[in-house]
Amino acid sequence: MPFPIKVCVICSEEFELKPDKPGFANRCPECSLPEAAEDLATKQHMDAEERKTTKEANEARRQAMRNLLYRKDS
Repeated sequence: MPFPIKVCVICSEEFELKPDKPGFANRCPECSLPEAAEDLATKQHMDAEERKTTKEANEARRQAMRNLLYRKDS
């Protein structure tokens, strides 16, 4: 069974959409690779204060969602 032929949204070239292709399904492998490299380069390490702030914000989000989903309407 042949792989589907797609057209890249960036460079407008045709490519075969193969399973386990890295990147996006609407981009060719050449256009997907630079973005994956940028994600690794821009990922920065957080210090303790930033981790604590992020943890508190995530906990507040979880609590708000829990209250919205499971509150009892009287």
